[in-house]
This record gives sequence, C-alpha cells and structure tokens, in this order.
Amino acid sequence: MWRGRHRSGDGACAGFTLIEALIALALVAILLSAIGAVVAGNIRGTLSFERHLALVETARLILATLPHHRQLAPGDMSGEFAGHRWRVDVVPVAGGVAEPVDMSPWLPTEVTIRVQSPSGATVRIDTVQLQRKPTQ
Repeated sequence: MWRGRHRSGDGACAGFTLIEALIALALVAILLSAIGAVVAGNIRGTLSFERHLALVETARLILATLPHHRQLAPGDMSGEFAGHRWRVDVVPVAGGVAEPVDMSPWLPTEVTIRVQSPSGATVRIDTVQLQRKPTQ
C-alpha cells in the first residue's frame, strides 16, 4: 500500500506543497510552448515547400509545353499561368567555339525559364537544347 509523506509528529498525510505544484505547472507550460514552437516551425516549412513546389511544377509545365526545338526561335516569350508570371529566353550559345564543333550540324541554344509567384518568390531553370543549323 502506498503511503504518502507524513508530517513530523502528527501522522497525517500531506500532499504537494504550493511551490511544488507551481514548479510542475511551470515545467508543463515550458514543454507545451516548446512543442508549439516546433509545430509552428513545421507548418511554416511545409507552406514554404508547397509554394516552392508550385513554382517548380509551373516551370516544368512551361518547359514541357515549349515548341519543339525545330520551331523554337531565338527571342523571348512571357505570360501568366495559374497566377504565376513566367518568361522564357532563348539565346544561341555564344563564345569561342572550337573548329571541329563549327562543322557540327547542331547549334546549342540556351533556354532560360523564370517563374515568379504572386508572393514574389522566383525560380529559374537553365537548360541547353540542340537545334539543327539551317542548311545553306
């Protein structure tokens, strides 16, 4: 059988003192606030991840719906999709091209896709596509 603390001399059971109860309540409050902070951080992280995922998926969709590389002309295109503003820049790759590469029938073209969410967050995807050089 459980026996509580006894006061000296009188034999009566004593419970927790007021100080002990306050300390226990303070510890519970600290633990609950720490758990709340962790939950709030996870929610913020999840929302941030969802916004970034929406940007990336919009950029991938734009990349997938670009004209075939044969019809993709140098220049830029822009528009809006699902509240996201986007821009595609198509530029022939410039620079010191070696002699053997000049004989290649292919022309590398740099394609840059930028997508901006309504909140202002942006994502940029750079890729290179090969286009057949025009025959002369």
